[in-house]
Amino acid sequence: MHHSWSFQPELIIVWSESPAPLRSHSTAAAAARRTNCSGYNRKERLPVHRFAMGIKAALPRYELYLYTAVLGLALIWAGSWIFEASSDHVNRKAFKESVKPGWHYFGRKMDVADFEWAMWFSTFRNHILFALTGHVIFAKIFTIVAPKIGIDGCKHRSLIFGVYGGVAVLVTMGWTYMALLLSHCIILYSVALVKKKWLCFAAGLGTLASIKLEPYNSWQEALVTGSFDLQDILFYGGCGFTIMRCMSFGLENCEKKDGNYTFSDLLRYNFYLPFFFFGPIMTFDLYHAQANNTQLTRREREMWNITTKALLHLGIILIVDVFFHYLYILTIPTDMKLVTKLSDWCLAGLAYSNLVYDWVKAAVMFGVINTVATLDHLDPPQPPKCITMLYVFAETHFDRGINDWLCKYVYDYIGEDHTKIFRELLATICTFAVTTLWLGPCDLVYLWSFFNCFGLNFELWVAKLFSLPPFSTIEGAMGEAMSRRIRGVFNAANFWAIVLYNVLSLNSLEFAKMVARRLIVKGFPLSTLSVLLVTYCGVQLVKERERQQALLQEPEPVKPVDDGKEKAE
Repeated sequence: MHHSWSFQPELIIVWSESPAPLRSHSTAAAAARRTNCSGYNRKERLPVHRFAMGIKAALPRYELYLYTAVLGLALIWAGSWIFEASSDHVNRKAFKESVKPGWHYFGRKMDVADFEWAMWFSTFRNHILFALTGHVIFAKIFTIVAPKIGIDGCKHRSLIFGVYGGVAVLVTMGWTYMALLLSHCIILYSVALVKKKWLCFAAGLGTLASIKLEPYNSWQEALVTGSFDLQDILFYGGCGFTIMRCMSFGLENCEKKDGNYTFSDLLRYNFYLPFFFFGPIMTFDLYHAQANNTQLTRREREMWNITTKALLHLGIILIVDVFFHYLYILTIPTDMKLVTKLSDWCLAGLAYSNLVYDWVKAAVMFGVINTVATLDHLDPPQPPKCITMLYVFAETHFDRGINDWLCKYVYDYIGEDHTKIFRELLATICTFAVTTLWLGPCDLVYLWSFFNCFGLNFELWVAKLFSLPPFSTIEGAMGEAMSRRIRGVFNAANFWAIVLYNVLSLNSLEFAKMVARRLIVKGFPLSTLSVLLVTYCGVQLVKERERQQALLQEPEPVKPVDDGKEKAE
């Protein structure tokens, strides 16, 4: 581990975007309706700071067993409160629109408050599966037929992907939408030919603003005729990701020393269907290299892994649907009259479970898309890191594609080596400024951006402070295991700062205020300290997993046990 911050490829901040406020990976209009903002709602990860000391420090096995027991019991306890609240108030008038009859096997109603989940895995499931299956079948047929007509199928893969994607978008959205997309592509391609990065950024952000801000976004949306449930979502998703891809294309073209990439390269890159409407984004350099690779081979057991992941995603979808019959975690926070009557543990469980659910939704959505991309011999951005495993702002994200885009073109470009506080501050401010525009500027997004930007920089300031004497001297004098425990206390508090800063976008500002007031003010000291204790146990279990991974990557011999010293595990 190192002392400087860096954007890690696997980390969103945020608890990346979200309902009546934003919900991560939400599709544009759905998020807009929930937050009264325009634009596709999604969250990104930002810089990470990790401490070197103590990463491989072991704790006694009995201590870890105790942490596991405390955490498990606490989760069951909080879950029982949520279950009780769900069962006792299932017939509330406020639940009428979002709690509907579920699977008749359970004889219970189901929480259907999340439009995105219903869209992906219920209402439009067959449409989405049909489009993605058609993509795979079309590509497979071409690879079989191409050699018989004298065409190198491997060499023209990107063309076939682009043609199918373009036709699918045209059939789905109509020729006016296609014309609008092509106009964006033509404008940004023309700017890319100048090979000036600042000009590519200015043109790209200006174009992005045109679909995020009134009255320009309404004017463009009015150009698309027709009406169906997915239209507004697909409109903003397709336009937003098209502009981000065009910006990546332009910035990579600035780096190309000999000549320029062609307009055909841009269209092939942009109209790859699995990524087109919902992401994730692969930067142009990566997609261009992978899609035009003619040496196509499968790693050992790769198809088995793809099949296993597909079945795993199916299993997760079923499990989430079952949970929605018993735990109304999405509907309850919308009824503030009920929320005020709930226990502190119930509120803490609701806040945490909403973050976990948002991660699960993102992981499944991107997992399904990535499965198709892997079948196409691409190496797409992976699903996000589990929310439960994160205890620093720098590692929170739901969309690694957007995260990588921001890191490469904004954060790393401005922050350089990430060792200077003021340059780091400028880098994070600029990164969040772009993120705010991407999400769709509104009061809630401004608030979310401010708190998360502050959280990221505050982590750096604290790290710098504690790297100086006398703090560094004191830590150096204590054992690594004790250092890990002390850091765990601060990490536990930081975890709840992350939760509170991001639950305002996942649910509502009112709900976030209520959780903060109950856990920090009214619940002090009993609720405050008990929740922090449970969180501390969870953080130490996460650190143990990180320790084991670090040892696998860089094995160290186990030192002999001396009297008075803890045994390394």
